Amino acid sequence: MTGAPTAGAPMTGTRRGRTTIRDRTVARIVAEAVQDVEASGGLGRTIVGVPVPGRGPARTEVRVHGDIVTARVTMSVAYPVPVRAVARQVRERVRERVMELTGLTVRQVDVVVAELGHPSRGERTVL
Repeated sequence: MTGAPTAGAPMTGTRRGRTTIRDRTVARIVAEAVQDVEASGGLGRTIVGVPVPGRGPARTEVRVHGDIVTARVTMSVAYPVPVRAVARQVRERVRERVMELTGLTVRQVDVVVAELGHPSRGERTVL
């Protein structure tokens, strides 16, 4: 006789559900990981091409293919910190956080540095 599993019985592989982690979720993790790296930051904000106070987060584009992630990050780096060193730290941090929080493997992280410089005193990142 077959019926419902008894309480406390382990689930078989065929009865387990499937976890799907969407690209958007991973993109948010990537954006947060960028902020964890000192000397990296978001981008200046504009409205119809006119600069406005505050900074937005780093822009991210993420693709999840099965268990593999590819990411592209567009960000700023504080001047005069070495850009390559910051980009390397961002790649490492993105890989660590995505693996830690999702279990997915990050195959590639392309880093585009679109701006150099410090935010003005008192300027803050706006999410």
